[in-house]
Order: sequence, then structure tokens, then C-alpha cells
Amino acid sequence: MIGIVDYNAGNIKSVERALDFLGASYIRSKNPAELKNADKIIFPGDGDAAYAMKQLRELGLDNFLHETAKCNIPILGICIGAQIIFDFSEEGNTECLGLIPGTIRHFSNLQNEQNANAENSALKIPHMGWNNVRYENDTCAILDGVPENSDFYFVHSYVIQPKEKSVVKGFAEYGVKVPAVVQSGNIFACQFHPEKSGEAGLRILRNFLEI
Repeated sequence: MIGIVDYNAGNIKSVERALDFLGASYIRSKNPAELKNADKIIFPGDGDAAYAMKQLRELGLDNFLHETAKCNIPILGICIGAQIIFDFSEEGNTECLGLIPGTIRHFSNLQNEQNANAENSALKIPHMGWNNVRYENDTCAILDGVPENSDFYFVHSYVIQPKEKSVVKGFAEYGVKVPAVVQSGNIFACQFHPEKSGEAGLRILRNFLEI
């Protein structure tokens, strides 16, 4: 049984449709008690980091995610769910979950620090649309059978910056290097939306279901 964490942060219906297509059994809930017996957890979301963390704390889902991670249950973060598993986000100067060490930076700040050229500085933010993903740092179970340079659908203004670069398993290029797939132990994260990314995205979700 898959547990979908519902914390009023959007993007859940599309995840449910993808799981329905894959024939997966799941429960969607705001209540940690209803999710505690799930074999795996999907942690989706759109929107603002500060709002998302506020909702998680009010619902007690922050503690639930910490305990789930400690119990070695697989977790898949998607979009904002892939960001707030780290320590801190520049979006609203938000203290996040801290499941993986790292920060979340705005595109413009990274471009300024890396002396991005004029062409890169002119790229529209948010990064919205299809982008190919290249692989690095060994294999990752959720990428099994997904060809390198497959295209995925991105919508984000902030960029994952893990403390340990080895946790990045796939990246895109958008003016700066954009970590797109992350794995640290039982915790997986996709900056893009696999549920909106066609066959390649469905393969990622299928792989997660089979872990």
C-alpha cells in the first residue's frame, strides 16, 4: 500500500491518476495515523516552501516523515516535496525537514554566484517545461530502464543544492546545473513531475512501487 501525504499543497490528483494507471493501491491522507502502515510514501506538492512547512507542522506530518525515514521506509518527494526534505529553503527563509543535508537556492542567486553569462541570465524563471536529464554518481533504483537524456516536465524557481554531491543521480541544465533526481538511502526525490512526464515518468513511479 502506498501512502500519499496530503498537506494542502496541490499536485495530488495527477499523482493519483498515475497510480491508478499503474494499478497501484494507495491511501491519501492528512492524518499520520492513517499513513503509518503504508509500505512506501509519496510526498508530492506544488507551491511555496513556507506554506508547505506550516501545513506539515500543523498536521503533525513533519514528525511522521521523520519517523518514516528512520524506519527505512521508501519515501519519494516530488517538486516542492523534493525540496523541503532538505534543511533550508531561501523561499521565505524556511527551515525545512532536514531529512537530507542541503539548501534550496533561487535560480537568480546561483546564476549570480556562478557569473552566469548574459544568455543564461535571460532564461525565464520559473524553469517551466520539458528538459532532458543526464545521469551521474552511480545507479539509482528509480531510474532503472529509463534512458539517459529522457525528457521530464519541470516547474520551479528554486534549485536543490545538496551538501553531499554524491546523492545527485540525475541533473538538468538550465543556466546552472539543476539536480533533478536525488537518492540518499531510502529517500528519493524528483525535482520534475514524473506523473506529468509521459512514459519515462511512469517508469520512475513504477520503479518506486517495485522497490
